[in-house]
Amino acid sequence: MCRLFGLSSAPERAHATFWLLDAPDSLSRQSHHDPDGTGLGYFDADGAPHVDKAPIAAYQDRAFAQDARQVRSATFLAHVRYASTGNLEARNTHPFQQDGRLFAHNGVIEGLDDLDAHLGDDRSLVAGDTDSERFFALITRETRDRDGDITAGIEHAARWISRKLPVYALNLVLVTRDELWALRYPDTHELFVLERPAGGLHGDRHLDHSGSHGRMRVHSEHLAGHPAVVVASERMDDNPHWRALRPGELLHVGPDLHTTLHLVLPDPPAHLLTLDDLRPDAAASQRAA
Repeated sequence: MCRLFGLSSAPERAHATFWLLDAPDSLSRQSHHDPDGTGLGYFDADGAPHVDKAPIAAYQDRAFAQDARQVRSATFLAHVRYASTGNLEARNTHPFQQDGRLFAHNGVIEGLDDLDAHLGDDRSLVAGDTDSERFFALITRETRDRDGDITAGIEHAARWISRKLPVYALNLVLVTRDELWALRYPDTHELFVLERPAGGLHGDRHLDHSGSHGRMRVHSEHLAGHPAVVVASERMDDNPHWRALRPGELLHVGPDLHTTLHLVLPDPPAHLLTLDDLRPDAAASQRAA
């Protein structure tokens, strides 16, 4: 299953270190289930987005994912991909960038010819082959049509897809230089949020989160003294304050770390897919590793 991770320390720019494929004690197990891409997105001091990513399996090389990346940003977005749609190429590796925003998705959307027709000229926003980047393009268009309201853009794009296309999952994280959004839909995969005070649960600890099976690790000494909001596909430490988003719930983290939650998709998709409905490669990408 793809792993999503988003972090905001806005307005504070935090130093953080990311390992996108960690835990050498599990490398033998991982060799049977290699990721198909890893990526990290962040913003520089001028607010320009940067994406550092590679389709790991295509290169048969773990070095990119295992090497630690030390970056500074108010928001971060990381993704470990297991391919369901699109070849193993950099252009199909998350995160994606459009209009100064970064986006990553975990799930499967089918009916892509219908989605392409609905996008029309905005299909030009899509550089690769994935359902995820098409979903992002629809969010970008809906946001533009609503005077830059990203919350409304996500809601309208996800609602159109949920009504018109076969859907397995639409879990997403989207970030700007100082804001973060996360959607869980439907109840297929979990998505968790942690509102972390400065120093964490005990008040004096740096941030050090590690996912299961060594899929991702994030470390920040800076967050011993500053609060943050973290979103992840799994609870990444033993903090009891992790909570799961409800199916259909959209989280927004503002530039002051104020969080709002809205149930934007209260009903299940009109054409809900199961694992048995998916192609074997797509089904494999959605199973928990």
